[in-house]
Amino acid sequence: MRTCIDLLMDVPHLTASVVREEAEFITNRLETCRIDGLITNDAFLDAGVIQGALEMIANHLDMGVDTVEIRELLNQQLSRAKKLEEKHNGLDLAIELTR
Repeated sequence: MRTCIDLLMDVPHLTASVVREEAEFITNRLETCRIDGLITNDAFLDAGVIQGALEMIANHLDMGVDTVEIRELLNQQLSRAKKLEEKHNGLDLAIELTR
């Protein structure tokens, strides 16, 4: 999950469509990882919060929310992703396996 947020933070002119693509990638990978047994159901449910937050950030971008606020929202998700990785070791790797 950290890698997903890092990638978004590196985009110089972030758009709602870019954020939605990453949210969709996360959604698909979480489901596949859960089915394949790469992550637990608890990890799947916990990580879904970040996917939902990315959808919210995309909506904010559509509404023209200031870039500074968008970056702060991404920083909050990065912090959350770090905590998730501590709780569910290997989550980021499992998600990034097919990128």
